[in-house]
Amino acid sequence: MGIEIEITTLTALMFGSLLVLLMAGLPLAFVTGGLACVFLFILGDWQTLNIVPSRIFPLMTNYQLSAIPLFIFLAAMLERAGIINEMFDTIYKLLGGVKGGLASATIIASTILAAMVGVIGAAVVTMGIIALPAMLKRGYDPKIAMGSIMAGGTLGILIPPSILAIIYAVVAEQSVGELFIGAVLPGLMLSGLYILYVSLMCTIDPRKGPPIPIEERVSNAEKLRLLGNMAAPITLIFVVLGVIFAGVATPVEAAGIGTFGAFIVAAIHRKLDWPTVREACMTTLKASSMVIWIMFGATIFVGLYVLEGGQEFVEETVTGLGLGPWGVLILMQVVLVALGMFLDWVGILLLAVPIFVPIVKGLGAQAFGLGSEGDLVLWFGVLYLVNMQMSFLSPPFGYALFYLRGVAPADIPMSDIFKSALPFLFLQIAGLVTCMLFPEVITWLPNIVYG
Repeated sequence: MGIEIEITTLTALMFGSLLVLLMAGLPLAFVTGGLACVFLFILGDWQTLNIVPSRIFPLMTNYQLSAIPLFIFLAAMLERAGIINEMFDTIYKLLGGVKGGLASATIIASTILAAMVGVIGAAVVTMGIIALPAMLKRGYDPKIAMGSIMAGGTLGILIPPSILAIIYAVVAEQSVGELFIGAVLPGLMLSGLYILYVSLMCTIDPRKGPPIPIEERVSNAEKLRLLGNMAAPITLIFVVLGVIFAGVATPVEAAGIGTFGAFIVAAIHRKLDWPTVREACMTTLKASSMVIWIMFGATIFVGLYVLEGGQEFVEETVTGLGLGPWGVLILMQVVLVALGMFLDWVGILLLAVPIFVPIVKGLGAQAFGLGSEGDLVLWFGVLYLVNMQMSFLSPPFGYALFYLRGVAPADIPMSDIFKSALPFLFLQIAGLVTCMLFPEVITWLPNIVYG
C-alpha cells in the first residue's frame, strides 16, 4: 500500500517539485507526466497506476481535438506558400502613407494572421522577420515596432480558430463553436486598442512612426490589384469561420475544409509543390506532438491531485478567504497571470482550468449578473483566453518576448524588448477588465448566433 500524505503537504510537494524541475529547464510534458507517475507510486499501489490510461484514453478518442493538427497544417501551408509575406506587403502599401501606418499594418496583418493560424509562436516570429526590419529601416521607434509585433502576435490565442480555445472547450466540456464566437469581439476590441495606441503615439510624436516616403507609395489602381491578390486567403478565412458560426459544420469539419482550401490557395499562388507540403507536414507533426504530449502529462498530474482531494482543498481554501464571488474571480485571474510568467499555455490550461471551472460554477451565474450557467462558463472561458494573451507578454518569461528575441537584431537589448511590451500589457489588462465588467462583450454574439 502507498503512503498517506496530508493534502496541504502533497500540494506543496507536487507543485513545488513541478516548479523546481521546470526551472531546471526540463520539458513540461515529461515533467508533469513523470512526476505524476512518481507520486502515483508513492501514494498508491500498482493498481493506482490505472489512472494513467483512464485519463489519457478519453483525450486520445476525443473527436474535437482532431481539429488541432488540421488548423496547424492550414497555417503552415499558408506560411510556406508565402501568403503571409504577401499579406503584410499589401497592408503595408495600403497604410504606409499614414503616421504609424506600418505599426498599424503589422497589427492588422497579425489579426488576419490570427484568424488563419491559431498558434501564437508562428505569428510573432513571422511578423518579426517581415515587419521589424521594414519598420526599423523607415526610422520607427524600436519600442513601438517591437511592441506592435508582440501584441499583434498574441491575438492568435484569442481570435478563432485558436488552438487554445479548442483544448479549453475539451477540458471544460464546452462547445468549441460558442467559445470561438465569444472570443471574436474581445479579440477585435484588443486589436483596435493596439491600433489606437500606436496611432496616438505616432500622431503626438511623428518621429516614432513616420509615414513612408512619397516615392514608395502606390496608386489607387495598384492598391486594388494588391487587394485582389489577397482575395483567396481572405475568402478562405471567411469560409472556415463562416461555416462554424452558421452552424453548418463543426470546428473539426471546418478545419478539414480549411486544409483543403489551403492547397487551393497555394496552387493559385503557384506555390503548391512537394517541398512546401512536406515542410508543412513536418511543422504540423512537431507542433501537434508537443501539444498532445503536454496534454497527456498534465492530465495525469491533475487527475492524481483531484483524486487525492486537491479539488476540495482548493475550493475550501479559496472560499475560506471570504473574498466574495468577484474577489474569487480576481484572485483566479491573478493566479493565471502569475502562472503565465513561468508555465506553458497548454500546461496552465490543464493544471488550472479543471480546478477553476467547478469553483466558478459553484459561485453561480447570478453572482456575476449573468442569465445562465452556459453564459457563465462561456464568459469565464473567454476571460481565460484574454488572460493567457497577457501571459505571453508578461516579463520575465513571457513567450512572445523570447520569440521576438530570436529574430530581432542582436544590438537590441533584452531590456528594450521587455519595456516595449509593457504599454501593450496595460492595454491587455484594460481589455480584461472591460470583459469582466461588461460580460455582454463576450456573450452578446453567441446569444445572437445560438439564440
